[in-house]
Amino acid sequence: MTAPPPVRPPGEATGEPGEKTRRKRPPSRLLAPLRQTGQLFALALAVARAVFRRPFQVREFIEQFWFVASVTILPAALVSIPFGAVIALQVGSLTEQLGAQSFTGGASVLAVIQQASPLIVALLIAGAAGSAICADLGSRKIREELDAMEVMGISPVQRLVVPRVLATMFVAVLLNGLVSVVGTLGGYFFNVIMQDGTPGAYLASFSALAQLPDLYIGELKALIFGFIAGIVAAYRGLNPRGGPKGVGDAVNQSVVITFMLLFAVNMILTAIYLQIVPPKGG
Repeated sequence: MTAPPPVRPPGEATGEPGEKTRRKRPPSRLLAPLRQTGQLFALALAVARAVFRRPFQVREFIEQFWFVASVTILPAALVSIPFGAVIALQVGSLTEQLGAQSFTGGASVLAVIQQASPLIVALLIAGAAGSAICADLGSRKIREELDAMEVMGISPVQRLVVPRVLATMFVAVLLNGLVSVVGTLGGYFFNVIMQDGTPGAYLASFSALAQLPDLYIGELKALIFGFIAGIVAAYRGLNPRGGPKGVGDAVNQSVVITFMLLFAVNMILTAIYLQIVPPKGG
């Protein structure tokens, strides 16, 4: 009688030709970021499609709108004052060296409206409201509430994600106007009081350089930044890993990812705007 062949553990090579090619290999780690990026874009598309579906969660939208506004209005107003002051002081010092003090008001106000205001609003929404949204959805996920909703035929995206994303977008647009006004007033105060500027020259330079598209691009940036902050927070909240600890990690990741995306998108939008819209008087 011949001895039976030795039993090898699963996955061990037998030495036969083509053995290594037949073994299943784990997916490459390099594909994980691409896969998550695709899932993030898929969620954004699903949210955009679910906005126009009925029924729309009006009560949930109002509650989320009030929550996002309540946690961001005061910090946005307080942060916009030093931002406007720093920009006015820096621009005023530079224009004084160049002998162009009359353009201080226009340059500082344009910097606040086009760049500082949308970024301030987006960073505050991502840090305060986005982290809360991510934690809420993540805790629902680990308690299997979202799975229960799917079993009952309720879409978590339409029921929970859409109202939160729309709330962040609308609050971002409204806060952008508030931050622009407060930042402009702060820059005006510091330029006139601390740098001995004249109110007439400040306002005249602003009216000479600014135009309506400058306000439009600021509002458009705020709208897009609010959408990005809401989508990233919702995506990380819907995909936590490792229980409660994974929810905390997802909150931190959502804030960091949102910050990186905001600066990249801001650079792209600014470059497109400067190419499309000519300067006033140009």
